[in-house]
Amino acid sequence: MYHTWMRYFTPSPVHHRLGLVCLGVGLQHGALPTVGPRTLDHHVAVVIGAGGGWFRGADGERVTVTAPALIWLTPGVPHHYGPDPATGWDESFVDFTGPATATYTELGYIEPERPVVPLADTALARAAVGRIARAARRGNPLLEVETGAAVHELLVALRRARADLAPDGDPVLQALARDAFQPLSVAEHAARHGMTPAELRTAVRRGAGCSPKDYLLGIRLGRAKELLAATELPVAAVARRVGYDDPAYFSRLFTRRVGTAPVRFREQQGRAVPGGWSSRIPDPEHPPTIPGPAT
Repeated sequence: MYHTWMRYFTPSPVHHRLGLVCLGVGLQHGALPTVGPRTLDHHVAVVIGAGGGWFRGADGERVTVTAPALIWLTPGVPHHYGPDPATGWDESFVDFTGPATATYTELGYIEPERPVVPLADTALARAAVGRIARAARRGNPLLEVETGAAVHELLVALRRARADLAPDGDPVLQALARDAFQPLSVAEHAARHGMTPAELRTAVRRGAGCSPKDYLLGIRLGRAKELLAATELPVAAVARRVGYDDPAYFSRLFTRRVGTAPVRFREQQGRAVPGGWSSRIPDPEHPPTIPGPAT
């Protein structure tokens, strides 16, 4: 016995230009029928929340699937899978496509080479699937954009839920972020962690989808923007604050990556705040109360 609910969508060419579009969503549980063998022309994320079963990919090897787990179905790759007929499983799936899938794959969010991925939990992923399911009501004028946005959320949630990653991110990435403003080379950062530069590159690529240099640069430039926008520090002082002793090099790097010079960025974004911005992240759901005019 099993229960199943699903909806399928046909986004227009204009919606495809958004980068990601949702083609379908489903929620199922029980002793579901076996899927395949088949080959698709789009991606599917199959989230197994409870129970277990099996998966067979292009190599023909049968792999055990134990919840919580994710099954990646990728375009052009044959697959065959199903739950244990004695116990069944709880499954939600999202079909999607779009040019952004190539970038998500490059960043490691989609893993074609690892079709079965153990998850730590499925709560965030199921929440994203739930948003797609609620948007799937008949006649929703925002359907394609709303479901497409939720696919982005789903990919982030699945990336965060991977069982081989700590909930707050890889400790190596946390340490790099902590030391990002020190004038250290990639080799020196690696030595601090007892790693070779190649090992550090592998760890950062796996955890952040980019090189250590780009990871550090993103943190440094983000902080530089904050200092330029919120303080009156000279550009040379901003450069030193984010780890660059040579202000001319910092300015060239900033201009090349941001697309505008530091001085110009300050002119566009500057809003000097005495004492600088708060480091406390506000809660968007509970903003501070702004007192009304005195009476």
